[in-house]
Amino acid sequence: MPVIALPATLLNVERAAWTEIQAGQLTVPTAHAVQAAVTQFAAAGGHDRYQVEMGLKQAVRHPDQ
Repeated sequence: MPVIALPATLLNVERAAWTEIQAGQLTVPTAHAVQAAVTQFAAAGGHDRYQVEMGLKQAVRHPDQ
């Protein structure tokens, strides 16, 4: 899988969602915000949306790997 440089704005929205998920309080607006940000970033950069989402989750949920 190619490494995609993820912008801070995308990382921040995923971090907010991950915090809500861990607290058992993920909201629909937060989930939609993440999906919209991933889709927009992928389209703008010509990346596969699924690759962006996988890389984003890896970066936020498992930063040491």
